[in-house]
Amino acid sequence: MLRQNLQAQGHVQKASAAGPPAPFDVYSLTFDILDAPEVVEAEWRELARLPHNSLHQGFDWCCAWWQAEQRTPLIVRGRAEGRTVMLLPLELRTEYGLRTARFPGERFNNVNSSPTSADFLPLDPKASSRLVEALRKALAPQADLLVLDTMPLSLAGAKSPFHAWMTSEHPDRSFQLPLKASMDETIAQLNAKTRRKRYRQQCRRLEALGGFQHYCPDEASEQHALLDLFFDQKSERLAAAGLPDVFRPPQVRRFFHDLIDRSVGTPGYPLKLHALRLADEERSIVAISGLSRKGDHVLCQFGSIDDKLCPDASPGELLFWLMIEQACGEGAAVFDFGLGDQPYKRSWCTQETILYDVLLPLSWKGRLIRPTLAAIGGLKRAIKRNAVLYSWAQRLRSRLVR
Repeated sequence: MLRQNLQAQGHVQKASAAGPPAPFDVYSLTFDILDAPEVVEAEWRELARLPHNSLHQGFDWCCAWWQAEQRTPLIVRGRAEGRTVMLLPLELRTEYGLRTARFPGERFNNVNSSPTSADFLPLDPKASSRLVEALRKALAPQADLLVLDTMPLSLAGAKSPFHAWMTSEHPDRSFQLPLKASMDETIAQLNAKTRRKRYRQQCRRLEALGGFQHYCPDEASEQHALLDLFFDQKSERLAAAGLPDVFRPPQVRRFFHDLIDRSVGTPGYPLKLHALRLADEERSIVAISGLSRKGDHVLCQFGSIDDKLCPDASPGELLFWLMIEQACGEGAAVFDFGLGDQPYKRSWCTQETILYDVLLPLSWKGRLIRPTLAAIGGLKRAIKRNAVLYSWAQRLRSRLVR
């Protein structure tokens, strides 16, 4: 059974003598705008280590995106009592005369948050309004609309400072599998008997082809080669389905290659490629997944399969088993399948997280367009919740691409 995760569990903000500083006065919070990430790198990395801050707003993820897209960073820094307590990394895009500030990474982010300090306590309505008005004042010269999308009400138990403004549910949800100390304990949350049976069948079918290996190289050059192969596999399958290839633009490919370089030699990593490799003469790669890790949270960013050699072996599902088993052994607490509702995610996951979008007007243009954007989001949500409408929309999209 999937459990809807409206807020992450079990978080109580308490200061101790050895813990975080006493909560600051939110009314002393001031904002300024920066365009040089290195100015706040040390403070940013310190905030990013906290479990309630998403890896997608980490220093490396954002800098890789800005550099690949060749965009000027737009960083809102919130300071109180002489220290940085909040950062809001953004990029600015202008379309049809509307300047929109939003998180770097766009569709490739699975869950977003605004990096905050450990003592950034939940805000009451008055303090929340004060924060938003201060943000408006700081950003108004730069943008007409602030879009903060795919945000949970809370992350790792810490409530978002924007929770009071999360009135629009995002069209997609994300899906998670809590991990236990062993694979047996983990799949006990699911239909363990069926899971084991399918795993044994998949192993037997691949053993008949000569065997297989869970392949996750340490060398950056091999990681880059796997990423290029993923791009090829994904492009082929998307073309066969008549869908656009979101990984095709060269700047997107530069972004993911940069993330690999930023992941070498780090316990937590923005991107590491895993693969299922056959033990044949060609050492064929039949499934690839890209994982990120922050603390005890493992997140699947993307995946692809080439099942021409083993169509009955479900190589993608087998790779998930192997990656989840490894994550259990390495002490991870959550395997996150990311954004988007797919049958294979529901077959693995026991948690479903509702995400929200914040549309904050900063000018008269923003106020004018906000209702339209909110209505479009509502329409997308309604279509995705209706199987008939969603199937029709996918067929229409496929025809338009072709």
